Amino acid sequence: MLRRTPIQVAVFLGLISCSLGAWADTGDACPAVLNHKFKRLQDETPQDLCQYKGKVALVVNTASYCGFTKQYEGLEAMYAKYSDKGLVVLGFPSNDFGKQEPGNDKQIADFCFNTYGVKFPMFTKSAVMGKDVNPMYAQMIKATGTTPKWNFYKYLIDRKGNVVAAYSSVTTPDDKKLVADVEKALAAQ
Repeated sequence: MLRRTPIQVAVFLGLISCSLGAWADTGDACPAVLNHKFKRLQDETPQDLCQYKGKVALVVNTASYCGFTKQYEGLEAMYAKYSDKGLVVLGFPSNDFGKQEPGNDKQIADFCFNTYGVKFPMFTKSAVMGKDVNPMYAQMIKATGTTPKWNFYKYLIDRKGNVVAAYSSVTTPDDKKLVADVEKALAAQ
């Protein structure tokens, strides 16, 4: 019977552990489009978007004083209906279009919750176009070849982190094509 020194055993176990760790991590990396940190709207706590890997994400730039603001209601309904199936709606307030999001983060958070009961994740106000565009939006714009044209422009990200579609501001959360695309993305594994 071969006798092993404690160092040899430790090295052997370390190699096995590293091999198993590498095997377990295969495909487990955070997709580039989600590999960002943003502050949560209501309390500015940093949030790692990698927590949403493996989910379908509908990303929306929002504004409190826009003709499309009532879409918050439909977005919240969609989130409530599909969140247990793997959908997350991610809201990014922006003052880029018509200066329709002039408030500070606390004012925006209060408006979203008190007026529309928004519970889906919202992040602090940022630019979604132009030279100061936030990095997630820069990646979605590059992936789709389209920039947001106005408030409530939407991007759909599949479970693998691919940006699969962009939708205009006039596309409401109950739009048949958008709902079908979300359901298709949720059904894919």
